[in-house]
Amino acid sequence: MAQEWKKVALAYSGGLDTSIIIPWLKENYGCDVVAVVGNVGQHIDEEALTKKALATGASKIFIEDLTEEYIRDYAFEALKGNAKYEGAYLLGTATARPLIAKRLVEIALQEGCDAIAHGCTGKGNDQIRFEMAIRHFAPDMPIIAPWRIWDIEDREEEIRYAEARNIPLEITRETNYSKDENIWHLSHEGLDLEDPANEPDYNKILEWTATPEQAPDEPTYLTLSFEKGKPVAINGEKMGPVEIVSYLNEVGGKNGIGVDDIVENRLVGMKSRGVYENPAGAILYHTHRVLESLTLDRDLQHFQDTVGHELAKLIYVGQWFSPLRESISAFLEVSQANVTGEVKIKLYKGNIINAGVTSPYSLYDEAIVSFDDAKSYTHADATGYIKLYTLPTMIRAKMQDKHKE
Repeated sequence: MAQEWKKVALAYSGGLDTSIIIPWLKENYGCDVVAVVGNVGQHIDEEALTKKALATGASKIFIEDLTEEYIRDYAFEALKGNAKYEGAYLLGTATARPLIAKRLVEIALQEGCDAIAHGCTGKGNDQIRFEMAIRHFAPDMPIIAPWRIWDIEDREEEIRYAEARNIPLEITRETNYSKDENIWHLSHEGLDLEDPANEPDYNKILEWTATPEQAPDEPTYLTLSFEKGKPVAINGEKMGPVEIVSYLNEVGGKNGIGVDDIVENRLVGMKSRGVYENPAGAILYHTHRVLESLTLDRDLQHFQDTVGHELAKLIYVGQWFSPLRESISAFLEVSQANVTGEVKIKLYKGNIINAGVTSPYSLYDEAIVSFDDAKSYTHADATGYIKLYTLPTMIRAKMQDKHKE
């Protein structure tokens, strides 16, 4: 390599990619490697991870607990906007990357690193998400992306590289799914999933979630409480953000909630197929939307759909730290002001079934809507409204008839 770095901060997970990147960096750049783990709720053994990073050549490792901040300021912010990429993906990876990258930069600057490295492939979205955030907080920091420059071409070669250097692996060639886990979701890609014609073998793939066949035969009822668009309690018990998500992952997972098989359009232009487990996210998005249907007026609710679509695209393509995302969040502070109340649901074999919704800010007027109350609404008033509403259609029809003559 033409360039030599003295110290590089590596976004480290202990998985296959980043495990071999530590020795690769040292072999090719002769640098110290500072491993930085952003813990956003994934299941990790800190002692084992530390031992592995140091044994494979890292000079130091930081394991940063970002879980509370992640749920409170990132995942729940997307929830407030009903942000789903292409109407399906709950952005579990996309919401976590900006926060991890932010902390990575902070530690790199603190440790006097002269470059930052990540293990994202050249085919994926994460390379863009990481580098957008790195550029935001350290515009002049050099970035090393081994997947874009090394000679390793696939995961089989990665495994051989690791085996040649006695790097312990927790995977086999047969179970080598590409996974991303945090408290908000668990994703699975690769192997048989790369062919969209294949039905996923859920008995082999799923780790958080029961299949509908395995789920209990009795339904589970939950009541979720929201304040200003954010969940604050379950069944009347106040909980913090991490407690809420953890509880719903457990209960939702047992009931087979939140499994999505998605083909999505990556930013780099290709389509990819993955299976996502997000029990808590599925429940929270559903109940939040139900509460909005009661508390938002028609125009705001419809416009919120547009905002959510745009917010999802921004998050997906790595533009969390952008003026537009910040402006959308400012809008959400206003739009969610009255999204307060309780939503009751029934979980049953993969289904979320509505079981009632209440709010002190409800815009539902039973007296006006009721078929049994003739005094609160004068049906004849609709005549003038409809006449004016249909006026443009009537005028255009007359014009067309005129030109047929």
